[in-house]
Amino acid sequence: MTSAATITVHEAASLSSDERGLVVVSTLRANGTIQSSLVNAGVLAHPATGETILALVASGPVKLANLRARPQVTATFRNGWQWAAVEGRAELAGPDDHQPWLDAEGLRLLLRAIFTAAGGEHDDWDEYDREMAEQRRAAVLIRPDRVYSN
Repeated sequence: MTSAATITVHEAASLSSDERGLVVVSTLRANGTIQSSLVNAGVLAHPATGETILALVASGPVKLANLRARPQVTATFRNGWQWAAVEGRAELAGPDDHQPWLDAEGLRLLLRAIFTAAGGEHDDWDEYDREMAEQRRAAVLIRPDRVYSN
């Protein structure tokens, strides 16, 4: 039996660099079961603390409700049979999850920064900003507690 190796968040995220930061994010439902989804995520500095974090943009009632009630989250990157997991606690910042360190303009720029950190590109940033606002998207900032790989 082999044990998991400790790695950095940057090393974990690099596994999906060819796939625009695709990662499986798992949250905990109220009944104790796991809810997973495929999203784009990237590594950046926390806008208030400067810490290295994993970040993604989320919308919809299920994932955000789970994270509000139970902020534990695991993000799993893969490339072939190589995988890496980032475990931590999520901090939400968005139109329904206000943070004292973030105003509306800061949120607009943070959502863009997360998108580009995950490998995203956009031809019309004004359109992107409108869609994020209309969909009430939130930034999910994950402070890594544990990062490991096979």
